[in-house]
Amino acid sequence: METTESFVYQPPQTARDAKRILVKPNLGYPVGPPVTISRGVLGRVLNTLREFNPTAEIFVVEGVCSPVSLHEIIDRNGLSDLFTDRIQLLDADQLPLIEYPNLSPQPVRFPSMYAPAILQEVDCRISIGALKRTHLKGEPLISASLKNLYGLFPRSKYKARSPNSRGQLHRPSVPLILQDVYFCIGHLFDGAVVDGDRKFISRDWKPDKGKSIEFGKVFWGDDLINVDTEACRIAEEPIPNYLHCINQLRQSQIKS
Repeated sequence: METTESFVYQPPQTARDAKRILVKPNLGYPVGPPVTISRGVLGRVLNTLREFNPTAEIFVVEGVCSPVSLHEIIDRNGLSDLFTDRIQLLDADQLPLIEYPNLSPQPVRFPSMYAPAILQEVDCRISIGALKRTHLKGEPLISASLKNLYGLFPRSKYKARSPNSRGQLHRPSVPLILQDVYFCIGHLFDGAVVDGDRKFISRDWKPDKGKSIEFGKVFWGDDLINVDTEACRIAEEPIPNYLHCINQLRQSQIKS
């Protein structure tokens, strides 16, 4: 953890020799920080990756949660100039898909999940999430680097009533489905960054309408679950039960 002003990113070791690096930022809404990640944090991560590995191809992959296209969101948020020097922006909804098996000893709903094949075609994967708290069914839901991975799942397969969202991933509940998300694709990720320059707090389920609170912290590390847990602890937010459950399941896998 560092303050935003002193944030110096250290990429995972897998990035050093990687030919291809995938970065999954939280940029799915046509709204600026803290609903989406800040230009400062995204730019610092991309610039550091380029310095760390000058020859790697870097793919920034996101799937939107609104009728607004990904490229329009990038333009609105003033991020277009970040995509130079072999840094390519890709819309997750337009990429070829494969089925990822659920490695959990206790799958919740999905024995496998569809996500972009590029996750298996790169050498390093990094999730950059925003620190947000919404409320679903009266319970607080913390979104950080793991929840950020929702944007990788195709709306064509996981939509429900709205074609712009992934309603199937809300049943029976987001905290439960996040366990499947981790054991299908989350375990593949080599690093996580949580942008806590400002915290986002919503009174309800809406992840793009709420209150912005100055916090001035950035969290990063090699393990999504540990980074999200530390971000919640320092931010004095409730540590979500899904993080505890995933850790317990991981420990049971190690013991077996």
